[in-house]
Amino acid sequence: MSQLSGHDATFLYSDTAHSNSNVSLIHIYDQSTAPGALVRFKTILAHIESRLDRSPVFRRRLQRVPLELDYPYWVEDENFDLEYHVRHIALPKPGDWRQFCIQASRIHARPLDLKRPLWEIYVIEGLDSFLDLPQGSFAVLTKTHHAAIDVESGSEITMLLHDTSPTPPAAAPPAPWFPESPPGATAMLCRGMVNSVISPFRMARPLTRAVTRFAPTAFALAGDILLRPESMPPTRFNSVVSPHRVFETRRFTLAEFKAIRSRVRGATVNDAVLAVCGGALRRYLDERDELPEVSLTAMAPFFIRGADAASDDKPDMSWLHVQLGTHLADPVQRLAFIREQTASSGTVARAVGARELTDIGQHAPAATLALTSKMLARAALGIGRRAPLANCTITNVPGPSVPLYLCGARMTYFSAIMPIADGMGLVFAVTSYDGRIVISPTSCRELMPDPEAFAQCLRDSFQECLAAATQPSKVAPRPRRKASAAQKPARSAPPRASSSGRRSPKDLRA
Repeated sequence: MSQLSGHDATFLYSDTAHSNSNVSLIHIYDQSTAPGALVRFKTILAHIESRLDRSPVFRRRLQRVPLELDYPYWVEDENFDLEYHVRHIALPKPGDWRQFCIQASRIHARPLDLKRPLWEIYVIEGLDSFLDLPQGSFAVLTKTHHAAIDVESGSEITMLLHDTSPTPPAAAPPAPWFPESPPGATAMLCRGMVNSVISPFRMARPLTRAVTRFAPTAFALAGDILLRPESMPPTRFNSVVSPHRVFETRRFTLAEFKAIRSRVRGATVNDAVLAVCGGALRRYLDERDELPEVSLTAMAPFFIRGADAASDDKPDMSWLHVQLGTHLADPVQRLAFIREQTASSGTVARAVGARELTDIGQHAPAATLALTSKMLARAALGIGRRAPLANCTITNVPGPSVPLYLCGARMTYFSAIMPIADGMGLVFAVTSYDGRIVISPTSCRELMPDPEAFAQCLRDSFQECLAAATQPSKVAPRPRRKASAAQKPARSAPPRASSSGRRSPKDLRA
C-alpha cells in the first residue's frame, strides 16, 4: 500500500462534474505485419493479461481516508476484472476519421470509476475509410487518470504492452496474484490522524479543499491575492467548458519541422511547433472576427534536471509562458518572435534545446486544472472580469523513435487527447513517434463546434510555415512586438459555420 503524493492528489481533487483529468492515448495499427495478417480481440486480451504483473498501475485502486484527513492510498483491487477494463467496439459504416474522432472524444469525456483501477483500454475496429492508413487497421485507446500516471512515464501502460519486433515473444502464463486485503475505515482514520499530528501542515490541505468546495467566495478572493493578473486578452477558449469533448489531429514529419526551424537561426523544433500552433489559432479566430490585436499566450511545461542531479532523480517541472505571435501575419517573423522568448532565459533554452520534443512534459492539464479553479469560482459568482492565466496549453507526449508492435501489428499512428478545464478550454497535444509529429487540439463542443475547421487551420498554418522555409532569404530579423495595419491580411472568407449549421456563439467569451 502506497500513498498518493500531494502532486498526484491535485489531479484527483481537480475533477469536476464537467471536466476530469483523463489522459487518452490513441494508437492505430497495421495488422498485415501480424502472424496470419490478423489480430483477434482475444489475442489482445491474453497479451494484456500476460503483462499485468509488469506494473502496479493495472491492479491498484484508490482507498480514501475518512473525512479526507489525508491523501488517498493505492491498494490492490481484490475484485479486479480484466474484461471490465479492456473493451471491444467497432465504428459503424463507413468508418471514417470523423466518426472515429467523435467516438474517441466520447470515450475520453466519460469519467473513470474511482472505485476501480483508474484505466480502461478500448480496441476499436471498423476503420475502413481512413486516408493514408492500411485497409483493416484497428485502434487501441488507453484512458488513464492523471493521478495514476508517474511524473516521467505518462505512457507507462503503452510502453509495457508493446514490443520492438514484429515477432511477438511467446506469451508466458499469467503470474499468480494474491491481492492484499485493504485496511478498514478505522485503520485508515487512525493513520490519517497520526499523519496530521506528525505533519501539521498536511491538515491545511484538506481544509483548503473544503474551502474550495463550500466557500467559493473566500477561495476566489484568496486566488486574487496569490495569482497576479496577466495582461493578455481572453478568447472564446477562456471560458467555462462543457462535458462534451471534441478532438482532431493532423500528421506531419519531423524532417518538415526541421526545415521550418532552419529559417530562423537558433530555432528549435519546439519553436517551430509553437509557431504552427500560433498560426492555426490566428487563422481560426480571425475567420470569426475574434482575433485580438495583441499576441495570444500559451503555457508550455518543461523539465529541468540540475547539473548535480543523479541519473535516477526526477527532473523539476516548470512553466514557460510563450507569446505565440498571433498578431504577426508573416510565419517567419512569428517563428523569430517565439525564438526570441525561448532563448531569453539560458535555463529555458537548455531545457528546450537539449532534447527536442522529449523534455516538454505532459503535466499541463493537471496544473491547468488546479490553477483555473479560481477562475471557475469567479465565473460562477459573476465577480468581474480577469485576464486568463494563458489562452491555451501546448504540451508534448513523447513517443519512441523506433516502430512498436502489438501482437505483431505495427503501430502507424500515435496521438493523445488531453484534459481541459474551466478557463483553459484548448489544449494542443504534440506527440512524436517514428519520425512523425502529430498535433492534436482538444476542446469542448460549445467552444469549438467545428473541430474539422480548426484542424484545417492547423494544416494551412503548417503549409504556410513550410512554404516560407523553402524560400531562400537571410535569417529573419528581430520582430516587432505589435503588428502594423499593413501586416494584417485582408479577410477573404466569411466566418465559418459550425458542423451543425450554427455560427460560433460569441457570448462564450470569458
